[in-house]
Amino acid sequence: MANSPAADVTITEPLVRLLLREAELPYADDPLTLAFAGWDNEMWRLGTTRAVRVPRREIAVPLITNEHLVLPRIAALLRPTGVQVPAPLAAMRRTEPFERPWSVVPWFGGTAALNIPRAARTPWAHTLAEALGHLHVPAANDAPINPVRGQALITRDEAMRERLAGLDMPAAIVAAWDAALAAPAWNQEPTWVHGDLHPGNVVVDDDRLVAIVDFGDVTAGDPAYDLAAAWIMFDAAGRQAFVEASPQVEEATWVRARGWAAAIGVTLSAHSDDRPDYADLAREIVNEVVG
Repeated sequence: MANSPAADVTITEPLVRLLLREAELPYADDPLTLAFAGWDNEMWRLGTTRAVRVPRREIAVPLITNEHLVLPRIAALLRPTGVQVPAPLAAMRRTEPFERPWSVVPWFGGTAALNIPRAARTPWAHTLAEALGHLHVPAANDAPINPVRGQALITRDEAMRERLAGLDMPAAIVAAWDAALAAPAWNQEPTWVHGDLHPGNVVVDDDRLVAIVDFGDVTAGDPAYDLAAAWIMFDAAGRQAFVEASPQVEEATWVRARGWAAAIGVTLSAHSDDRPDYADLAREIVNEVVG
């Protein structure tokens, strides 16, 4: 997204190596290379089967903490589907010389779905739907609560209107948002919600869905937030396959999901100046919502 924030701590290979050795992990001396530096965390590939997830900003500390708390449970929920999640192999607490929690997680072979065309994603649309069906069950009482993800759409109406005022969006985007606001709200138990389900957080290998990653925004709430993936991830054919593989989802939930997709498309449109890949994703989402 635009103006990607600078790290408030410099993560280096010697620092990550020191953390691994201080933790006395048996793979501490495996080859180590920086794989990806995101807004909040860095991923260092460790050997061929592991990665080290390290927060580069203090604001990411609760996200890592959330993953430590819930990912083992979510991995168990999704196990029957064959879709993996980065449940920590080692969940490390704050210790000197790095006063932040960090993780060793599995490394998933494949590529982010963001790097493949929408038309090539249809073969695994049904698998993603099945995985979300297993995820969207009543959440535990200690589930993290995100103030935005999975909450009622009305809580984002003011921010949505402000963004729309500064953008030239098709009328159908506003109509999708208005329809979602008017739809019946989620009135069942809060379910587990991934909270950041876009093609950059899905790992695929050819026509196979391998893993869903980056659960830092995991929360409990309305599953419509995740089901916005129907428009965020897929073209019309993929969306049809995704919807048909989600038979337990009520029509009102799909209306709210389309509204969330519109909101995410608008947000990315307003905040993707230095990420061409996400600017492209924003245009694609808007086009899919408009239909």
